[in-house]
Amino acid sequence: MKNILVIGSTGQIGSELTMKLRREVPGSTVVAGYIPGAEPKGELLESGPSAIADVRDSAGLSAIVDTYKIDTIYNLAALLSAVAEKKPLLAWDIQMNGLLNILEIAREKGCAVFTPSSIGSFGPETPRMGTPQDTIQRPRSMYGVTKVATELLSDYYFHRYGVDTRSVRFPGLISYTTLPGGGTTDYAVEVFYAAVKGEKFTCPIAPGTYMDMMYMPDALNAAVLLMQADPTRLRHRNSFNIASMSFEPEMLFAKIREYIPTLEVRYEVDPVRQAIATSWPDRMDDRCAREEWGWKPQYNLDSMTRDMITHLKEKLL
Repeated sequence: MKNILVIGSTGQIGSELTMKLRREVPGSTVVAGYIPGAEPKGELLESGPSAIADVRDSAGLSAIVDTYKIDTIYNLAALLSAVAEKKPLLAWDIQMNGLLNILEIAREKGCAVFTPSSIGSFGPETPRMGTPQDTIQRPRSMYGVTKVATELLSDYYFHRYGVDTRSVRFPGLISYTTLPGGGTTDYAVEVFYAAVKGEKFTCPIAPGTYMDMMYMPDALNAAVLLMQADPTRLRHRNSFNIASMSFEPEMLFAKIREYIPTLEVRYEVDPVRQAIATSWPDRMDDRCAREEWGWKPQYNLDSMTRDMITHLKEKLL
């Protein structure tokens, strides 16, 4: 990777990934792609170039690739699971028509492409514990449907045209830097804010609902490490299971109370988010990622909780 375009650079993942790439990829130019109304600010704006990058505007994307001689595209444009259920046609337009534009540009101009998939690509028929790398994927959400289609279309462009497509299936992501934007696992971020601010938290996910989760630093490392991996080692490409920790809400709340005993929680289950969460696996088997490109998470529930609370106290208090 040398000249990199991050589409969705102001989102939860993109804002942190753009800065990580600028810091850690020597000699690179990292362009922060954004849509009007979500312009980069602060360090993200000041530390490197930025450009309007709407995945539905093929000509605009192509111009960015030409101007900056882009060789690698991180495509993070998406509506998250709960929002996609409210706007399914828009979700399809962004996540499928937009991806097709990117893959065509990559085919024409020789770019590598990272488009993340998700635990949401699985469904209720998928094995819940130790979910295999290769298994049945029949999701019941528009978000999940687009993620399965993303995996298939990305694989097609690799096998048919030789486009260097790669991706991971992200679990729920937890970060102190940027708030999430409408995902099923958002509660696992929002509760930290409530705890640090001394507010009572209302949980939209029912007790006993296990979901795979990951701390953002591990997710960012995976996104960079995979794109730097030797392609001859990759038997899979789209998409690798990656896992770090799995918990149900009360396990997280109990861990937070070890550091902030005053945390109060009540449950008010959101039926849409709960139905999505119930259809997902409890924990993915990530042995293929470990074997093929050296994936290894650094954080568990305790170390993530301590780090989140430390940084949020600095940010909020």
